[in-house]
Amino acid sequence: MIYVIGIGPGSYETMTHEAISAIENSDVIVGYKTYINLIEDLINGKEIVSNGMKQEIDRVKKAIEISKTGKIVSVISSGDAGVYGMAGLVLEMSEDEDVRVISGVTASTAAASVLGAPLMHDFCHISLSDLLTPLELIYKRVELASEGDFVICLYNPKSNGRPHYLEKAFDIMKKYKNSSTPVGIVKNATRENQEVHICTLDTINYELVDMLSIVIVGNSSTYIKDGKIITRRGYQL
Repeated sequence: MIYVIGIGPGSYETMTHEAISAIENSDVIVGYKTYINLIEDLINGKEIVSNGMKQEIDRVKKAIEISKTGKIVSVISSGDAGVYGMAGLVLEMSEDEDVRVISGVTASTAAASVLGAPLMHDFCHISLSDLLTPLELIYKRVELASEGDFVICLYNPKSNGRPHYLEKAFDIMKKYKNSSTPVGIVKNATRENQEVHICTLDTINYELVDMLSIVIVGNSSTYIKDGKIITRRGYQL
């Protein structure tokens, strides 16, 4: 049996009961070492298999190998396992294993909860990481989502190796979105060291953004009220 679990932002309070129960029922926990550290209080006494970034395939191979011995294995992801997580890879690589995907709170909804209500109308997720997706395709998606007036949630917005991708994405958005469009930056959403910044397309400070941040850009009906970002749903008030 393999559980593929989204642990949410990482705190006990933001995990689902189903996720906690699956972890408690597991014999072995498999995951990226940073995520393992987030739930260390829940996994005391369990067998742990962890490694670093860019070793996802190895983790899944090991999880499948262990599950064949009859042990219950949990493969963990931060956020939701089906949103830039491990769920797809486990399902692709599994053969006759019993796989159950357990959802979690993803970064966009966690960040939205502290920003206000920016996701009240149609929105999309776009990752600015080009490790697995061609950069030209990423920018095309940014352009089409902007033209379609979507609220845009940007995952993996910036790293040392990709310092200018976010700025380029904003340049594309400015062709379709007003320069005063609200932007929310949330670092370590709902964790103890959370940081929240609200700005606009024109006033963003790119130095505030890193790989632990998510950036949410509003649409034409998004506005700021009392320090909160709200996207109108369309109700007549």
